[in-house]
Amino acid sequence: MANTHDRIRAIVWRDEALELLDQRLLPGKIEYRRLTDVEAVAQAIRDMVVRGAPAIGITAAYGVVLAARARYRQSLDSWSSTIQEDLKALAAARPTAVNLFWALQRMENVVAALDDAQDYDPTAPLLREAQAIHAEDIAANHRMGQLGLELLQASPGAVLTHCNTGSLATGGYGTALGVIRSGFAAGAINQVYADETRPWLQGSRLTAWELLQDDIPVTLLADGAAAYLLKHNQVQWVIVGADRITANGDVANKIGTYNLALAAHYHSVRFMVAAPSTTIDMSLPDGTHIPIEQRAAEEVLSVAGQSIAAAGATAWNPSFDVTPATLITALVTERGIVHHPTTEKMARLLTDKH
Repeated sequence: MANTHDRIRAIVWRDEALELLDQRLLPGKIEYRRLTDVEAVAQAIRDMVVRGAPAIGITAAYGVVLAARARYRQSLDSWSSTIQEDLKALAAARPTAVNLFWALQRMENVVAALDDAQDYDPTAPLLREAQAIHAEDIAANHRMGQLGLELLQASPGAVLTHCNTGSLATGGYGTALGVIRSGFAAGAINQVYADETRPWLQGSRLTAWELLQDDIPVTLLADGAAAYLLKHNQVQWVIVGADRITANGDVANKIGTYNLALAAHYHSVRFMVAAPSTTIDMSLPDGTHIPIEQRAAEEVLSVAGQSIAAAGATAWNPSFDVTPATLITALVTERGIVHHPTTEKMARLLTDKH
């Protein structure tokens, strides 16, 4: 079942460069952007050529490889100190996704280990680490798919998802969409609903495209229709991803997730969050401490560059919201499942041996 409904890879290292599937062009055009320097990688993250917390972290790791190669060629003696500027630029690209900082820390650990061998080309060991981060993410996604499937099999039926959490948002297979892939392949899911996800329309442009590429039927709905769908007992589970999870189990995810959690709670629909353990930030006690990225008003006031709002209107455009742990039925990670997360349960998840 491992390769069932799983053909898409949005991040590819090929011929000494990073290639990213430009998600801004989907579904109308499939085009990979070839990046050969760290500045282009940071810009691609900011511009949402690549998006999704795990994918951002993986992309940044490959960005460090490009940065180290360039710095080493510029100066054999000082590459490990000058590369710190590149690490800071990558870290500043998207502030909410904790996977970005986790991946950069792993890469920085390799940089530090190489510091005593200044005349040694750092490209190869850093590339090995970036590729390990990439491979570990895919493996974690398959594990989450298996664990999530166990929950789905106990109550099979239709599911609703929000934003994009699949191969486009990760190294491959996906978090919430990985669970959905596993559930569909096993017959535990008979219908997938997807919110359109304003203002970037990741649901309609990306999730629908990705599922259809892998022969999984999908039904789109306007974000505002989700509560009404849940009222009609059409959905057994709402399944979403996460960009950051705090010590008590609060979850930052794409704006609109909190709405879904409230509606699911009211209508007694189970609410699942699927995310790798690297998304958990135990340094933050709860969701009130999560930095929420505010994006340009034009994203709300226009669609595909075409203005849709009355002239003179302004917009409030947070990219994420925070869902309290009290609204979450199950948090699925590659390390295990946390039912109804609490601070104690989250700590146990990360300290137990697996």
